[in-house]
Amino acid sequence: MDKVETLLKEQQLKDQFDNLEKHTQWGIEFVEKYAKFVKERSEIETNYAKQIRNLSKKYQPKKNSREEEESKYSFCRAFLTTLNELNDYAGQHEVIAENLTSQIIVELSRYLQELKTERKSHFHDGRKAQQYIESSWKQMESCKRKFERDCKEAERAQQYFEKMDADINVTKADVEKARQQAQMRHQMASDSKNDYSSYLQKFNQEQNEHYYTIIPNIFQKLQDMEEKRIERIGVCMKTFADVDRQVLPIVGKCLDGMTTAAESIEPKTDSKQVVESYKSGFEPPGDVEFEDYGQAMKRTASETSLSNSRESKEKPAGKSKGKLWPFIKNKNKGSGPEDFSHLPPEQRRKKLQGKIDELNKDIQKEMDQRDALTKMKDVYIKNPQMGDPASVDPRLTEIGQNIEKLRFEVQKFEGWLAEVEERMPSKSDTHRRSGLYETQNNTTVSNSCAQDRERPLSSPDGSYTEEQNSETQVKANTDPNLTSSTPEFDDEFDDEETLPTIGTCKALYPFEGHNEGTISVAEGELLYVIEDDKGDGWTRVRRNEDEEGYVPTSYIEVFLETNAKGAMTYI
Repeated sequence: MDKVETLLKEQQLKDQFDNLEKHTQWGIEFVEKYAKFVKERSEIETNYAKQIRNLSKKYQPKKNSREEEESKYSFCRAFLTTLNELNDYAGQHEVIAENLTSQIIVELSRYLQELKTERKSHFHDGRKAQQYIESSWKQMESCKRKFERDCKEAERAQQYFEKMDADINVTKADVEKARQQAQMRHQMASDSKNDYSSYLQKFNQEQNEHYYTIIPNIFQKLQDMEEKRIERIGVCMKTFADVDRQVLPIVGKCLDGMTTAAESIEPKTDSKQVVESYKSGFEPPGDVEFEDYGQAMKRTASETSLSNSRESKEKPAGKSKGKLWPFIKNKNKGSGPEDFSHLPPEQRRKKLQGKIDELNKDIQKEMDQRDALTKMKDVYIKNPQMGDPASVDPRLTEIGQNIEKLRFEVQKFEGWLAEVEERMPSKSDTHRRSGLYETQNNTTVSNSCAQDRERPLSSPDGSYTEEQNSETQVKANTDPNLTSSTPEFDDEFDDEETLPTIGTCKALYPFEGHNEGTISVAEGELLYVIEDDKGDGWTRVRRNEDEEGYVPTSYIEVFLETNAKGAMTYI
């Protein structure tokens, strides 16, 4: 009966291990399913953010397009702000995806490996304990069967001895032999009994420890593991919500930015911009006089009529035909005449003024190049070993010719601008004309250069003033014999020691360094600065370990490091 109960308990315990194994495996599969759910949510956030960014990028203003001109309207600027805020909004969804990955997916992946290892270890210990108690049970049963077998053998031997002893026909030797055999069997049965008793006591002790200590401990560890798994799932679900909650303030700021942009739209200001952009400057025509056909008289139109007004405006240009302003459509789809005479007066004035500003910038660029070459020529004169001063003359002559051509163009457009402003109803807008060329720095290489820079392009009231001695001044500016008071080169270039880098520079103009000590550079090239300009107009630069030399300081834009001597230089 005890044996049946023991076997039944063992079977029940084995069934419990099977049930726990199935349940814990299901728990691991649930963690894997939740991790997969979070991963798919992260991918959705990433794709959504990507689509939002692409949408924002798609509607961003393109460079060199009409949309740049539209940026002056408040509703266009508001739309641009909305696109930028939408781009930031997409960034927050990327943050959600990143946090879901780092705080949940990665952590769950690591925890799953630990959970599987721990579960495997606990069930391994349980199976090992079961195998040990089963082995102990079998050993005890073996001792029990041996004791039973020895007892039966001893009883048979005793019966045989008694039978032999009662038989008078049996010799004493046979009786003695039977007696010794019976005693031996009794001794073996006694030893088996002792072994069985010892193993039984040991098995009972081990069985008690198995059911009351080892197995409960294993079950408790499995229970703790399961509780930790459930707790971890709860933490991940809370983190899942917190990740969204953390970005809500920034998302709210993005939405507030969109709202502020929408509230900044000013319809009246935008409508005024339209009026300013398309204002023609035409004067309204005068009243049409009554022409009496009942009398024989020469029919003449009023001097203030629309036709006369139109003729008086068309005669100076000599190109345009009569227009029924302001309802006529402009059929000229091309660039139009050079003097922009196809445009209304106000628009023509703006175009001419823009062209003059552009030409003045070109003149300034040419004059900067001329100043740099003049400085380089002065250095060549004082330091013949650096190069031949005559090698600079062709370039100086070319620059002088370019400046003269640009000035001629400026004079031409100034004349057209003065003509337009004289016809317009008010000349109050003449102060808008650019003064870039007439406000140049007076610190120049020579007096003739200073005269060129200080010569005005227009009179104070906006009318064109021609400079009578411009040709003489240009020739003086391109004179190869000009000199400056720049210091001489230092003699440090011949040193063997490699100088450290103190900054970087960008070439504004190309320079051909054919002379000894100089280095050729291309426009836009980036170089390292190893020696700053010491007042002689030259900066020492390095392209690589083997190429270094001097270039004109005015040809480059220098960016010195913060810990280097000197300050940042802008040319």
